[in-house]
Amino acid sequence: MTRDRASEVGAVLAVLVLGLLVGIDALTGEKVILTPMYGLAPLIACAVVPPAGTAAVGVLAVAAAVASGSWNDTFGEAQHNVRVLNVLLVSAAAVTIAAVRVHREHRLEQVEAIAEAAQRAILPVLPHRAGEVLIASRYRSAAHGALVGGDLYDCYHSEAHTRLLIGDVRGKGIAGVEQAARVIRAFRQSAALRETLVEVAHEMDDYLAGFFGDEEFVTALLVEVSGPGELTLLDAGHPPPQLVRAGGGSTLVELPAGPPLGLGLGPAEYASTTVHWGPGDRMLMYTDGLSEARDAAGRFMALTSLVPHLRDAGTLDGALDQLLEDVAGHVPRGRLEDDLALVLLQNVGSRPATPRPEVIEVRI
Repeated sequence: MTRDRASEVGAVLAVLVLGLLVGIDALTGEKVILTPMYGLAPLIACAVVPPAGTAAVGVLAVAAAVASGSWNDTFGEAQHNVRVLNVLLVSAAAVTIAAVRVHREHRLEQVEAIAEAAQRAILPVLPHRAGEVLIASRYRSAAHGALVGGDLYDCYHSEAHTRLLIGDVRGKGIAGVEQAARVIRAFRQSAALRETLVEVAHEMDDYLAGFFGDEEFVTALLVEVSGPGELTLLDAGHPPPQLVRAGGGSTLVELPAGPPLGLGLGPAEYASTTVHWGPGDRMLMYTDGLSEARDAAGRFMALTSLVPHLRDAGTLDGALDQLLEDVAGHVPRGRLEDDLALVLLQNVGSRPATPRPEVIEVRI
C-alpha cells in the first residue's frame, strides 16, 4: 500500500470511528457520555495521516465534543467544558505526533536514498557484451530493504583479457557489503596485471588476508575467455557453474576445489581448468543462494530443472528473469534465506567479417 493510499484509509477510518462514537453517544444521552473518547479519532489519524489532515480530524472531534452538550444536556456545565478541553488537548497532541512522524519519515527517506546510491555504486553493472561473449546478471538480497549484501560479481575486459568474477563473502549486513567492495577492488587490480587466473587468485588471497578477520573469507569463481571456444575457470571454494549446450544437454563443470580467498594460507593450491564451449552455449555462474534454496519441506532446488529456461529463452535477460521466478516459487513465501547473485554467459562465436567495399577502377 502506498503512503498516499494509507493516508486516505487512515483518514476515513478516523472519521468513521468518530461518527460511531458520536452516534452511540447521541443514542444513549445522559446515561453514557462518550465525549472524552472523541479524541481517539485524531489519535488514529496521526499514525498515517499528515499533520494537516490530522488537524482536520481534530477539528471535527472538538466540534463534535462541543455539540455533544446538546444531546447530553450538559451545556455550560464544568464537566462538559473539561471534556471538550480533553478532546482539544488530545487533538493537539495528535497533530504534534503526526508532524514528528512525517519529519522522521523524510529523514529516513534521505538515509535510504543515500544507502541505495552507495549500494548501487558497490555492485558493478556488467557489460552486455565482452568480445565474443554476451553477459547478463541479476542480484537479489535476502535482507529486507537492501539492494546488495555479501554476494558480488564483476567483469574485467581489455584487448588482452576478458575475465569475470562471482563470489560470496562470509558475512552479512554492512560488514559483508564492505568486504565485497574490497574483493571487487582486489579483482580489478589483479585481473588487469596478472597473466593467469592462478596468479590472480594468489594475489587476491594475499591482498584480502590483510583486511579479513580470522573467520572471514570469500568463495569465488574466476572465469577467463582464454581463446575461441575456450573458457578457463578457477574455483576457490565456490559452487561449480552449469554449462548448457545449445544442441541439448548440460553439465555441472567439475573443477579442482581450491580454498576460499582471504584466508592467508600462504602458497595455497589453486588450479585452473579449460573447458570448450561452442556458439550458442551458455554458462550459469551463481552463488549458494541458488544451490541452497529450499522449499517448505527442506528440499533443495534441482538445478537441472532450470536448464530448459537457460537454454530455450531467447535472451539472457529473459532466461534469468524466468530463473528468478522459479526460485521465488520454490522457496516459502518467495523469500530467499541467502543473497543470490547470478551471471549468465553466452558464446556468440566470432563476429562476421565486415565486407570491404568493392573498388571499381574507372579509366578515362
